[in-house]
Amino acid sequence: MNPLTIVLTIAAYFASVLLIAWLSGRRSDNASFFTGSRKQSWYVVAFAMIGSAMSGVTYVSVPGMVAVSGFGYMQMALGFIAGQLVIAFVLIPLFYRMNLVSIYGYLEERLGVSSYRTGAWFFFISKMLGASVRLYLVCISLQLMVFGPLGVPFWVNVLITILILLLYTFRGGVKAVIWIDFLKTACMLLSIVLCTVFISRALGLGIGDIIPAVRDSGMSRMFYFDDPNHPQYFFKQFFGGMFTLIAMTGLDQDMMQRSLSCKNFRDSQKNIVTSSLLQTVVIFLFLVLGVLLYLFAGKFSIHSGGDELFPAVATSGMLPAIAGIMFIIGLVSCSFAAGGSALTALTTSFTVDILGTAGKSETQVRKMREWTHVSMALGMGVTILIFNALNSTSAIDAVYRLASYTYGPILGMFAFGILTERRTLDKAVPAVSIAAPLICLVLQLNSERWFGGYQFSYELLIINGLLTFLGLLAMSRKKKAS
Repeated sequence: MNPLTIVLTIAAYFASVLLIAWLSGRRSDNASFFTGSRKQSWYVVAFAMIGSAMSGVTYVSVPGMVAVSGFGYMQMALGFIAGQLVIAFVLIPLFYRMNLVSIYGYLEERLGVSSYRTGAWFFFISKMLGASVRLYLVCISLQLMVFGPLGVPFWVNVLITILILLLYTFRGGVKAVIWIDFLKTACMLLSIVLCTVFISRALGLGIGDIIPAVRDSGMSRMFYFDDPNHPQYFFKQFFGGMFTLIAMTGLDQDMMQRSLSCKNFRDSQKNIVTSSLLQTVVIFLFLVLGVLLYLFAGKFSIHSGGDELFPAVATSGMLPAIAGIMFIIGLVSCSFAAGGSALTALTTSFTVDILGTAGKSETQVRKMREWTHVSMALGMGVTILIFNALNSTSAIDAVYRLASYTYGPILGMFAFGILTERRTLDKAVPAVSIAAPLICLVLQLNSERWFGGYQFSYELLIINGLLTFLGLLAMSRKKKAS
């Protein structure tokens, strides 16, 4: 594909996005920015959330990982379903009962101000890093396909990306994010289906031949029960997926902002259960597509793999032009929608949790929110540039490894608050929350030597949360009877 075609494709997509943002941002106020005024229909949010959990990282990295780990990612996907059920029936009723704008307000009421600020800061770090990884992926892809051939430096690419995010999120907030996620889901599903059809035809496969081809490819192994030391071991992946989902969705302001926009907690539960089941189907389709991509690359001598595989095949010129166009639309819609929602959530959390809105007028909150929004966008751009200089692993692996360290303390604090009735030493919570990830880092660096070859995977998040929980428990006392 030539750069002009790609630019026109992206421009057409963003024209649609800006129209949605303008329509949803009319008569916008702080309540509509933060929670969508809690008037969103659950089925709209459910469809939007299918895509909201799948960024450009998922879009590119999941198909690219099948050569190394087969269908092992489905083990995590099963854990995702279990995690979604915990969110739907434990966290959602709690958050609605407390009428929270920011979910970290729970920590203030249950544990104290220091815990509240600590949770908000860890979310801030988690989301800034995670969103930057996701946007980094789309910036790299656009650099290879568009900006590089035109001689545009990478930093200019990042600046353009950040400005686009600001344009469509500045006023609309979470309401705009939901409808853009709705568009993103539709684009992503259409892209998967069309790319699968075109690649299958190029391989001489009919619809009925796809599953047998996948089964015979040597890349379809789904379950790993044989070696507990292996990172792909089933129980590591399942429970890692379960707790990662609870942390990265249920305890994440970005994701919960959508669910809290539903009219009531029953509608929010419907949204979460429905979207979790559909997300599992979509993940399976991504893995099937991944096998077909490797078969295609092998047949036509395309020497790419991992995160570079899907972009290389889709834009190789060996498929109909519409395949490349749909890939670009799918990638851009996934990545920018994820970045936009993260930016909105960062603004909400920093404004409400860290700066504080109590006692301020609507106008004061609006000005504070707008300045915060611009600052978060600039911070995200700088983080992308730093990650570009340091990255040495696959994007999806990077996201989950970062989550193991940054979401663990949040998981531990919420677990302590929900599972016990004890009071902890609030002022010591920041120290415990910093110590737990540091201990996990030491364990990960030395696990093979200390534990007979054992390699930590995403279960490190569970250990991180457990260490935080135990630290809070050690400094706790029984709640005084009222």
